[in-house]
Amino acid sequence: MTTADVAKAFAPAKINLALHVTGQRADGYHLLESLVAFANVGDQLTARLATSPSLRVQGPLAAGVPTGPENLVLKAAAWAGHGASFELEKNLPAAAGIGGGSSDAAAALRALEALTGQPCDTARLAELGADVPVCYFGRACLMRGVGEQVEAAALPPVAAVLANPRVEVATPRVFGQLTRKDNGPLPPLPELGDVDGLVAYLADKTRNDLETPALALAPVIGEVLDRLWALDGARLARMSGSGATCFALFDDFGAADRAAATLQAQRPDWWVSAVWLS
Repeated sequence: MTTADVAKAFAPAKINLALHVTGQRADGYHLLESLVAFANVGDQLTARLATSPSLRVQGPLAAGVPTGPENLVLKAAAWAGHGASFELEKNLPAAAGIGGGSSDAAAALRALEALTGQPCDTARLAELGADVPVCYFGRACLMRGVGEQVEAAALPPVAAVLANPRVEVATPRVFGQLTRKDNGPLPPLPELGDVDGLVAYLADKTRNDLETPALALAPVIGEVLDRLWALDGARLARMSGSGATCFALFDDFGAADRAAATLQAQRPDWWVSAVWLS
């Protein structure tokens, strides 16, 4: 929704259905291949052009979110060369492996484009972070390199349960725990006409190379995965990104919604959401 002086943008949760670490460059950046989908839950951003940049954060998960220039929303605005005031409704947990900050940055760039009519330089988006290009793309895709290579992927819509134990996991520490950094690439993506095909591809041919090192840093991820696997109707459970958010896939949203209610009753202290991924 856009008016002459206000723009609103949605910042959806990014889910790495598969994530392979295939190498490391001389400058230290890791090379990745990932199949990514986006959920219909996320943060909400409101932007207005302003002389002095500012950010106000509210919402159920606003606690602890920085409002200074270190926040990726303000970094994105400065990178794009625009002054703006932002209001961010924070609904996603931080440092959770679902691209919250990067998705917020991408939403800020989309909002600024709507306000100014000036497109951002998409070829340089990875300068803001490895997940910003894929979050700017905002729909199912394959992500490669250090995040700068993004191409559309045809995935069937799939219902899922997302669960985060409210434990932050620092991405650099997870990468630092990797014992091998030259793992095999993602196999070619076949035509996936339904959930059965997607689950078979993910289970038989893919993995998340960051899951083991993340488990070493945050053993509670193991409980999250065990509880997701135990939910009625769960087809596949896996960690997203560098954690600690994990997901389970289901045949339909009704099954996912019931499973999410079950898990939330078991662990009322966790962040749990039934979602559509696409």
